[in-house]
Amino acid sequence: MLSIQIVLFDGFDLLDAIAPYEVFHAASMNLNDNLSVEFVTAEGARSVKSGVNDVLLEAKEKLDPTRPGIILVPGAAGAVDGDGPDSIPAILGRAMNTELTGMVEHALNQKDIVIAAVCGGSLLLAMGGLLEGRYTVTHHLGMDALAATGATPVPARVVDDGNFVSGGGVTSGLDVALYLVERELGPRIAHAVEQLFEFERRGTVWRDVGLVPRNDTAKAENDESGTANKVDHTDSAIHHQSRQASVFDGDWATEITTPVGKLDVALSISTDKEMIRGKAIQGEETVEFVNPVIQDNKLTWSLPITKPMRLNLKFEVSVDGNKMVGTAKAGVLPASKLTGKRIL
Repeated sequence: MLSIQIVLFDGFDLLDAIAPYEVFHAASMNLNDNLSVEFVTAEGARSVKSGVNDVLLEAKEKLDPTRPGIILVPGAAGAVDGDGPDSIPAILGRAMNTELTGMVEHALNQKDIVIAAVCGGSLLLAMGGLLEGRYTVTHHLGMDALAATGATPVPARVVDDGNFVSGGGVTSGLDVALYLVERELGPRIAHAVEQLFEFERRGTVWRDVGLVPRNDTAKAENDESGTANKVDHTDSAIHHQSRQASVFDGDWATEITTPVGKLDVALSISTDKEMIRGKAIQGEETVEFVNPVIQDNKLTWSLPITKPMRLNLKFEVSVDGNKMVGTAKAGVLPASKLTGKRIL
């Protein structure tokens, strides 16, 4: 019997979860119920509120990351703009910080489990550091943020990356589930479900096989990401005038206000032989600045972090005396405010 576990978390998107459930249930009817589909959570059996309208669904049991079959992760429903507690980034961040991330990571290492993600579900897993270097897709508004996690975004309706299959956009849950039914159970079962639903899958399922078209977007983005990952952080320091860089020199205690809480980050910036270098320390993680540049009395740099989630952040700060203000931003996610003071 093929097992389908659809993961729920507080603030999940209803259609992301319900559409695949309906598809898999219809497939089960065509298999004399030789397929099980159920809602689960990382915590166990409980009522789970969807995003926006707080619709309750009942999860029957705890997610089992060792059970052969398919585990499907939906996205979130919430405010698209802003960084409040009901925003999509905040909801995804809270879900990422549960046991779910570790459980899915364990499942990804099992040879007989396929992980599927619908819409923002890909971003949830990518924020947890599970999709670095993997081909995936999410809602078009989150593609830049997906790239900022180190994943390789592909602008397709459905992306098949072996044991990880993802769909972009809310209604892609139908397409992802139908594709998985065809891939795992065969085209005749998938066709029977399509006929029942009077729905045909959209778009080509993208896979990293076959001839490569000229100006291939995914390949170009992957090459660019690979180049960025190979940058020597020490050699990436950019030449600047000492007079200009000196206003940023010193050790700084900063606070970044993010959708998942406030982060205390120590910055150390120095100028040596007309070159500016810096590093950021947050908890036990120390990361060198990548490509620091000063322009119009503002210092910008990139920073690949892994905690509290895996992101490539772009910073922009200015200094007034011993005070620093600025922003940290990942893709199209809302910019987080940075404030700080010089301590040395």
